[in-house]
Amino acid sequence: MSFKKKQFLALGLTVFCMVLLMFVILFMVNLMRSNMIEIVQDRYFKVKQATEIRQLFDQADRQLLRIVVDNDVTEPTVITDFLKTNNAGIQSKFIDLQDSVNTKEGKRYVNQIEVAYQSYHEMEQLFLVELKNGEVDNLKTLYDKERANRDELLINLDEFKDYQESLMEESLKNATNTYSTLVIVLISAVAVALLLIIIVTLWLIRSTSRNIHSITKGIKQIDFTNLTRIPRLDVNSKDEIGEIASAFNSMATSLETYSAKEMQYTLEITEQNWVTTHSSSIVHLYSHHVTIEGLAEELINKLADVMDAKLGGFYIKEEGKRPIFRKIASYAAEADNHAGRDYFFEGEGLVGQCAIDRKVFSLNEVPDDYQVISTGLGSIKPKSILMAPILLKDDVLAVIELASLQAFTSTQVKLLEEVLGTLGIAITNILGRMEIACLLQESQAKTEELQMQSEELQTQSEELQSQSEEMQTQAEELRMINEQLEERTKDAELKSEELQAAKESLEEKARELLQSSKYKSEFLANMSHELRTPLNSILLLSEMMTDDPNHGLNEEQIEFAKVIHSSGQDLLNLINDILDLSKVEVGKLDIHFEEVNINEFAERLNRHFMPFAKQKNLDFTVNVRENAPHSVFTDEQRLQQIIKNLLSNAFKFTEKGFVSVSVEEAKRQEFLELPLGKVTNTWLKVVVSDTGIGIPEEKHEEIFEAFQQVDGATMRKYGGTGLGLSITKEFAHLLGGVCKVQSREGAGSSFTLLVPSLPEGLSELEEIRVKEEAASAKADDLLSEQMTDHQPVESMESFDESSNVLNGKSVLVVDDDHRNIFAVKNALEKEGMNVKTAENGMECLRLIEETSKIDIVLMDIMMPIMDGYETMQRIRGIEIHQEMPIIALTAKAMKSDRRKCIESGASDYISKPLNLEQLLSVMRVWLT
Repeated sequence: MSFKKKQFLALGLTVFCMVLLMFVILFMVNLMRSNMIEIVQDRYFKVKQATEIRQLFDQADRQLLRIVVDNDVTEPTVITDFLKTNNAGIQSKFIDLQDSVNTKEGKRYVNQIEVAYQSYHEMEQLFLVELKNGEVDNLKTLYDKERANRDELLINLDEFKDYQESLMEESLKNATNTYSTLVIVLISAVAVALLLIIIVTLWLIRSTSRNIHSITKGIKQIDFTNLTRIPRLDVNSKDEIGEIASAFNSMATSLETYSAKEMQYTLEITEQNWVTTHSSSIVHLYSHHVTIEGLAEELINKLADVMDAKLGGFYIKEEGKRPIFRKIASYAAEADNHAGRDYFFEGEGLVGQCAIDRKVFSLNEVPDDYQVISTGLGSIKPKSILMAPILLKDDVLAVIELASLQAFTSTQVKLLEEVLGTLGIAITNILGRMEIACLLQESQAKTEELQMQSEELQTQSEELQSQSEEMQTQAEELRMINEQLEERTKDAELKSEELQAAKESLEEKARELLQSSKYKSEFLANMSHELRTPLNSILLLSEMMTDDPNHGLNEEQIEFAKVIHSSGQDLLNLINDILDLSKVEVGKLDIHFEEVNINEFAERLNRHFMPFAKQKNLDFTVNVRENAPHSVFTDEQRLQQIIKNLLSNAFKFTEKGFVSVSVEEAKRQEFLELPLGKVTNTWLKVVVSDTGIGIPEEKHEEIFEAFQQVDGATMRKYGGTGLGLSITKEFAHLLGGVCKVQSREGAGSSFTLLVPSLPEGLSELEEIRVKEEAASAKADDLLSEQMTDHQPVESMESFDESSNVLNGKSVLVVDDDHRNIFAVKNALEKEGMNVKTAENGMECLRLIEETSKIDIVLMDIMMPIMDGYETMQRIRGIEIHQEMPIIALTAKAMKSDRRKCIESGASDYISKPLNLEQLLSVMRVWLT
């Protein structure tokens, strides 16, 4: 209840008591007034009426008595009028009396008096009649007969009068009692009203003082030095004081919020000052260092000290084909592990992802196997890790990683971000200064050299001065020499102009060479397609003629077919070798560095070439030495192609004896002089030895040239194109290594391959070769064929040749070359298949609509009217043929053809010329 309501309540209660008291007084006064009115008016009126009736009756009775006694009948008419008037007055009084009497007893008296009077009135009437008739003697008798009634009437009047007087006395007594009661009630009401007013006043004062005391006590408890926690007023009243308490509590909440915000602002200002102070001290370090290693070492120590880190590392970015971050400084590192990894690639792990995302990474759930923090008493696992990139215009220059025993605070992270904002510029400046310092050292070295030369010249000048006399004699000769020098200077200027013209001529020839290289690429790509198409029919038909037992051919014809197949295969290998060599020449051969397991690599070589050794009765061994590295980082495909080329030559030119492969780690002196000898200390050495025909020493360099063999007789006897070793040399160069030979004619050969392990790729090698490949760097991508992409999409499972999976199946062969259709159709019909053919895409779609069931489709790509890509897309658009196997066959095996065929709807992909077993195997896979 509000204080205002309480006051109104107290006032209202007081007014109510006063009004109630006033009503009680008025009621009692009215009651007394009623009693007095009853006494004065009612009772007095009744007594008066009774008295007047008696008086009138007495007057009439005296008149009758005077007549009876005195016989005074002189004026009978006057007596009659008098009695009538008197009777009328009495009747009127009776009527008023009857109307005013309200008690039973009073009405009884009135009725008795009225009855008595009526009897008396009748006697009066008879009396007047007798009087009128003159019968005076009968008047006394008539009067006496009514005497008893007259007495009773008078008695009743007296009794009525006494009765009314008794009522008057009773009313007076009641009025007296009412007055006494009024006095008592008035005193009681006043006492009760005063008591209620006092109680309400005390209640009002007590509640008000208690609430005010609570407010005063709460205000006194306020700690004005710390307004973040202000005590609340525990006042639950609903009055104005409660509203004051509520307003105070709201004000306290606002003050707490304001104080908290002020403290937060102060804290933020303090943190900002802390960040600014420490960042300024750290930034001040930049100018003290001229090497990036010194800056990194002091920076990581300073950051670890300021940010309470217990372990840290600083990684600088080294550009290359695949950027690598190498550690150059660390904090709290142990002697054996140097505080983490020595390097990591961009995108490798969280720290590598941090470099890609260019944002700070925080890791609070540290794995159990993470680098521990070591002390003199033991080791502790960190609780939080912070990784941050160092940027300069969105380029990552370095990465800092810190570990701590507690979580890094936002202020510490903000400090690190503040420092990193300028660290990139500092690193760039220091790298620039280092480069300038290097140039300065070179300049100083040249200056010292010039100074030495100056000293020598000075010495010579002194000698010349001592020989001045001789010089004077030779002045004429010097003059002539000066003239000759002037002529030579003019000749040098002329030669400089000639060199400039020669340079422009060379640039023009380089552009012509680039154009020629592009034409060569297009020519080789088109020739590859045109040669593969007829080769497909030659190889398929010759293979069918050789392998089919029901051919009906004699042995000589079978031998002819084998020669045809072998020649076609040699032609295919020649095409592949020429394309590989061309790709190497234009610098478009892709090199993909990855980790190669040496033991698995040696095992694959052993499995692949052991059948050749058994076929030629040669001993074949692959020996992995104990010092061989477990793995190396190189292009496994190119390494395998190099070793296969060397082993193929070894088996080709060895009639008896052995062929061996030795794998070991190269010694430092073997690779130190090579271009990448100082980049890495891990080099793989592979030695392929044989007991073959050997190579004359004068031919050791020549055999690595394209289309070169030892001599014409060797080519005629053993065959081959002379491209294998040329490709081997170029591949070894692309991998950053070298291939060397040791051999004597008739004493076998030993080819040694040295290849570096390059986790970071070919960044250094590309810088060495940039000038050599400048002329061919923009060669057309037509030579970017993937000769190794000829394997089908799905893994070709091994099937029993007697398997009848293909028997009875329907196949649709779509090709515009009748030779290919003929070869494929015959091969598939011999497998028991129902073969349908189409020469273009439109005819293929028509046959598919007309034929109820086709199990598989062999689709050529390059066709007139509608090519294979569009045809496959339309077939896949038909709902019932969305799952039908479609194998794409093409002779133009470009890099993107495989992907484009699969995207167009092909289930698998095989390049021409087709290998029949490969084709049948793929078809069995898709029809199973």
